[in-house]
Amino acid sequence: MKSGTTSLHSYLGPHPQIFMSQLKEPGYFVEELHWNRGEAWYLSLFRDAGDAAVVGESTTDYTKYPKYRDVPERIARFNPAARFIYIMRDPVERTISHYWHAVRHRLRLERRDLLTAVREEPHYRDVSHYAMQLERYIRIFGQERILAVTFEEMNAQPETFVTSIFRWLGVESSFIPPNLDERSNVTPKSIRRIKGRGLLHEFRHTGLWNAVGRWVPPSVRRVGKRLAVERVDRTQQATAEAIAYLRPIQAEQTRKLAELLGREFPEWKTVHGRPSDVHSRAMSSRATTAIAR
Repeated sequence: MKSGTTSLHSYLGPHPQIFMSQLKEPGYFVEELHWNRGEAWYLSLFRDAGDAAVVGESTTDYTKYPKYRDVPERIARFNPAARFIYIMRDPVERTISHYWHAVRHRLRLERRDLLTAVREEPHYRDVSHYAMQLERYIRIFGQERILAVTFEEMNAQPETFVTSIFRWLGVESSFIPPNLDERSNVTPKSIRRIKGRGLLHEFRHTGLWNAVGRWVPPSVRRVGKRLAVERVDRTQQATAEAIAYLRPIQAEQTRKLAELLGREFPEWKTVHGRPSDVHSRAMSSRATTAIAR
């Protein structure tokens, strides 16, 4: 997640030889999500695929080990010939972007500051441990069935990027997606964050407030909301301490990734300790696109 998966999904879908599910992330192969909905439900997502040469979906939760386990094993039982596009991003930047995603979408759950969150919650770091995520798929499917690419490559040369993916998939590589200049699922600069310990915010979601809130004057409700939740520009928040904490951990993880894939990642400036302008702009989307032929 948070590495451009939504954009990649939107580039693949318009290709005349590719069908991507309208539901981008069905999460079927994750037991805790939609495994219990059954194979018939999953196959129904692709009933309009027609004679498409490539049929796929883009669930990021398929590479969130160890939070979600046994996913590649379930995929292998369903389709041992599946192929995968795994899109990665500078792991330090991805971890920080993951935190802001959680603040935005799990407002009542993620109340910690950035440094505390990435220290206390291994999941933020685990999703950026690309070697750990990939090893399990390589062991089951073989390296030839996995295309590992980077968010930075996509941003730097989008046309070359999609051409190489189409070529790897064996479809017409001269096709240029009409939305190639667009970026999907970009986290906004300004997001809401709970103030303090969140007691006032919690009160606003109680049965008592639901009973009496209608009688509170609008002006008082507005003041209460301002005291409970604040708007922050995430690109202006201090990140130096979190980066200093993450860099040695994720530099070692990147070293393992380079050994696994036989390539280096000079485009990942933050993890290598080089200047990056990523904090001056809104961070974009990461994940896995599972392609089933």
